[in-house]
Amino acid sequence: MANTFGHLFRVTTWGESHGGAVGVVVDGCPPRLKLSEADIQPELDRRRPGQSAIVTPRKEPDTVQILSGVFEGRTLGTPICMLVKNQDARPEAYEEMATKFRPSHADYTYQAKFGIRNWQGGGRTSARETIGRVAAGAIARKILRESFGVEILAYVKQCHRILAAADPQTVTAAQVESNIVRCPDPAAAQKMIRLIERIRRQGDTVGGIVEGVARGVPPGWGEPVFDRLEADLAKAMLSLPAARGFELGSGFACVTMTGREHNDPFRARRGKVYTTTNFSGGIQGGISNGETIYFRVAFKPVATVMHEQQTVDIHYRNTTLRGRGRHDPCVLPRAVPIVEAMTALVLMDHALRHKAQCG
Repeated sequence: MANTFGHLFRVTTWGESHGGAVGVVVDGCPPRLKLSEADIQPELDRRRPGQSAIVTPRKEPDTVQILSGVFEGRTLGTPICMLVKNQDARPEAYEEMATKFRPSHADYTYQAKFGIRNWQGGGRTSARETIGRVAAGAIARKILRESFGVEILAYVKQCHRILAAADPQTVTAAQVESNIVRCPDPAAAQKMIRLIERIRRQGDTVGGIVEGVARGVPPGWGEPVFDRLEADLAKAMLSLPAARGFELGSGFACVTMTGREHNDPFRARRGKVYTTTNFSGGIQGGISNGETIYFRVAFKPVATVMHEQQTVDIHYRNTTLRGRGRHDPCVLPRAVPIVEAMTALVLMDHALRHKAQCG
């Protein structure tokens, strides 16, 4: 299995949903960075279950421990291992799934590939794996902020058919964190919360769109051809559980525009180059151009619904299965810090690659 992401700033996540713990190893972090659990924990708190009435009720403190790579409060330049213990696992809720494949989950495909699977909460396929990504992303985010002045944030842009009004150039973290759905548009946020609450009572789920933003990225980060910056962002986002689509800048809307309408004219001011529009989403030719990077990630409705559905068992016999266990009726509120983390990991890796190649 491929569990490692990145080239120079590499992260390897490990652990299963209902195992003893989950965690991550970060390799390539520069030495002498001030780092402690206090730098990591706030981001894990934003991702953890049980934080509001519209997410899974699983009660996990998700307290992080740094096991290696830090000495006297500073990074050593050696691998950083971080661990989060699972404390509220209830594998008995999944006993029926030991012999039946959940519709639209990875149960059948994992069985087909490996011939064995951890059916307790989905094991490695569970979104609990993203704890490692968020912990690693917190380190990358700290370096990007302190060394390069890069600001990263994400927010819920759309939930089902409810669309929020939000400008990626001006939206603030305070606006995002002002409500439990993490939508910076207060009116839309209240509608989203009511929708998710209603859908949860119905035993169903909904999806939507998270918009990601990176401000202050200097021009020149990225690579042409295969490792284009937007291609790595797309891979990062589409590697997330429940992610189904990615678009940068104008995205698919560009097909309704002409070249003259879509082009971003350049202007020079005080020795710097700017664009007067930003349909490119801050990336041109696979390389950052200095403008705000913004993109959108579509997330499907959570696959576990509390209704009986048709499926097959491990002997390939037709049967039915009703969802059980504790699940999010909508992944969006908890997906926001995960999208931010993956954005930080991609940008940190490209920052190091740019420095190594261009000085």
